[in-house]
Amino acid sequence: MVGGVEILRAVEWQDAYVPARQLVPDSREAEWQDNAGWLAPDHWRPETDQAVVTLQTWVLRSAGRTVLVDTGVGNGRERPGSPLFHRREGDFLGRLAAVGVRPEDVDVVVNTHLHADHVGWNTRSVDGEWVPTFPNARYLLPAADDAYYGPAGGYGGGRRVDDRLLHEDSVAPIARAGQLELWEDSLRIDEHLTLEAAPGHTPGSSVLRLASGTNRAVFVGDMLHSPVQILDPSHSSCFCLDPAQAATTRRRILERAADQRELVIPAHFGGTGMVEVHRAGTGFRVS
Repeated sequence: MVGGVEILRAVEWQDAYVPARQLVPDSREAEWQDNAGWLAPDHWRPETDQAVVTLQTWVLRSAGRTVLVDTGVGNGRERPGSPLFHRREGDFLGRLAAVGVRPEDVDVVVNTHLHADHVGWNTRSVDGEWVPTFPNARYLLPAADDAYYGPAGGYGGGRRVDDRLLHEDSVAPIARAGQLELWEDSLRIDEHLTLEAAPGHTPGSSVLRLASGTNRAVFVGDMLHSPVQILDPSHSSCFCLDPAQAATTRRRILERAADQRELVIPAHFGGTGMVEVHRAGTGFRVS
């Protein structure tokens, strides 16, 4: 519980992913080794030097409604550029059911940004057609990402075929169903939840702020892939489209989290999936 808001999660997948300094290219070996005592095993496998990544959906019970934050990879997707995601099959809906959520119960779906592992369960295949997984939900997507990764932006400039595929199977069907809402700058969802732009990782990357009573949390999506990015916010991931802007955004969000005692909840952290952040010199430390 964060104030009056209950937080649950459904994990789609968790394992060692890629070499640590492939995921966070500017990080140094010493940053991982010196913090091995708490990075391993939830965030790093020292024996193979691989970063651990979790694909998960956060479930919020807020103001009488059920809100999902990001929807993972999905089943049966054509993702030739991402072998881990390509034609994946899993029991994600069963895992949602295990935390008490049926598709028809969901009121709001938040996609923090438009990457394949954040929008996949927006839809599911029924009789060979992609339809909204959550039939009663309002889907919230940053307008800047829709413009960049959609047809207006040439599906990300045509650099990856996956960008066209994910828009066609996970976003366009939501728009056709009249359930897609594009937003800019900020959007108030309810008395506790507010979306705010946090660009850099993608043009429309966003964070979801939670404020209930005196309690605070911030869901930061892919602003963070590893805790080493908290220790040194200048480290962007290999997936950031604009690493410099992402680093500026990361520092700004972490400064506010430290000063306002916001619980930081990234999309891909293992363990409890969330951390407390404190200022430490020019950087931050984790607890």
